[in-house]
Order: sequence, then structure tokens, then C-alpha cells
Amino acid sequence: MKQIIKITLTLSLAAIGFSCSNKELESRIAKLEGKIAQLETKNGVRTTPVAPTSSQQPNVKPEGPLPAFKFSEESFDFGTITEGDVVDHVFSFVNQGEAPLIISSATASCGCTVPVWPKAPIAPGEQGEIKVQFNSRSKPGVQNKTVTVTANTYPKVTRLKIKANVSKANPS
Repeated sequence: MKQIIKITLTLSLAAIGFSCSNKELESRIAKLEGKIAQLETKNGVRTTPVAPTSSQQPNVKPEGPLPAFKFSEESFDFGTITEGDVVDHVFSFVNQGEAPLIISSATASCGCTVPVWPKAPIAPGEQGEIKVQFNSRSKPGVQNKTVTVTANTYPKVTRLKIKANVSKANPS
């Protein structure tokens, strides 16, 4: 458990102290995130409990009607793009639940990726979309980015993934 906390702290400090353009740092962060996930799960089951804070309740399914995301896809591959290209993709979803769906946040794993989500509640049966824009400037090589969507669903967090193979731009 202490090792996980140390890794998480190191990851947080690294993310705060450096910009997103450092390819080596991003690679190290991705490896640390993978290691944390391995340490926290066994056969797909979380083995390390998350201690609730005063503002956070344990992840218990609430009673009553709930909203539910149904995405048409949860990952998208842009394929090969040229360094410097700015590309975007729209992740469409339907609220298949029985209550209005409210997205409280959508955060990207890197500043080069910007999500835009609906701020108004999505009624049951209604459609919505989350637009994700990726700026490949100073990002040569294979890029994997994650957008973490937090909503009033169960579970609260949904992760959307984008990928791109960024070919180095020709110097002019």
C-alpha cells in the first residue's frame, strides 16, 4: 500500500512539475499508471481499498433510479497523422438510465487533449456527445490519451481513449 502511495505521489508531482511536451516524462507516467493499475487489481478485482475522504462517500451503488451511459464507442484511433495536426473526435452516447444524466467533469490525461462535454442534464433516452480534441504539436510517435468522465452514474467514472500515430513533420 505504501508503495502505491509513493508511486501515486511521484506521478502527481511529475505531472505538476513538467509540461505535457516531454515525451520521456509521458512515457514514464504511462508506465507508472500501468503499474498502479496492476498493483490495485487482481483478476480484474480491486484489491486495495480506496479510503474515503470527508467529501467522498464509498463507491456504493445508490438506491433509486440512475442514469446510465451507453457510448457508441469508448475508444478511437486517429491512425497516422502529421506532427502539428489538431484532430478531434466526437464520442456519442445515449442516457439509457431512468434519471437525468449530469456530467460533472471530463479531464484529459494530458494538456494536449481537450474534452468538451454537455453541461446541461441529459434526459433518459436522450443523446449527448463529448468532443475530444488532440493537438499533436511536439508529439511524434504513438500517442495514447485518456479522458476521464465523471457523472452521476454508477460507476461514477467512465474512461474514453484516443490513439494516434504521429509522424514527424518535415522541417521546412
